[in-house]
Amino acid sequence: MSQNNISFILYKPQLSENIGACARAIKNFDFNKLILVNPKPTFPNDKILATSVGAKDIIKQSKNYENLEDAISKIDIVIATSARFRNKNVKHINLDDLKKINFKKKIGFLFGSEASGLSNDEISYANYTLQIPSNPDFKSLNLSHSLIIIAQYVSSLIKLKNTPFKKSKKIKSATKKEIQSMLSLCIKNLDEINFFRPKEKRPKMLENLRNIFYKMELSDKETRILSGVFASLGKKR
Repeated sequence: MSQNNISFILYKPQLSENIGACARAIKNFDFNKLILVNPKPTFPNDKILATSVGAKDIIKQSKNYENLEDAISKIDIVIATSARFRNKNVKHINLDDLKKINFKKKIGFLFGSEASGLSNDEISYANYTLQIPSNPDFKSLNLSHSLIIIAQYVSSLIKLKNTPFKKSKKIKSATKKEIQSMLSLCIKNLDEINFFRPKEKRPKMLENLRNIFYKMELSDKETRILSGVFASLGKKR
């Protein structure tokens, strides 16, 4: 279990002060990986650096992506934070359930923008959704406050050095990049047979496909087999 396996992903953050405060929170608990996806402010800027206080190094070594798919391509398990439960076939967990997560894998905690949080489309990239327990009549946590609650809790779990579950060394979990490649091949073949009908339903159908594949915890071998299946189906036409 290592802090180096943990990334904190800010999706379309809107305020420079929040980005800086998140970097500060990350460093407070000895984490070092901050990922941004299409931030609204110019990144980095003086206000971000000023509010990060002693965590300027976190800002300077952070990674900035244009889209969520690229941002999570090297992450094994994505945990999306949400103030509300979604009517989606995705597993909802709470803070205590984090004890069951294998932190030897690369874990990414995904946070939505201050204005709108995460949409169902963005949630579809996650393996789990996580809700921080709060007043049911007032679920309005600041972005950096949400992050620091999770960072503190995960830090305490890692320091406990819980014995992780044992898994055969011959089995290697598929990376997000491998799953994305397989999914892209599947979508390409489906597009060629005009599967997504009517066209206006295509985004929702893609969302459902991602929900299916990302929660399956496929091995790299299983991903290669499915890629081969999709490739063969394409050749048959």
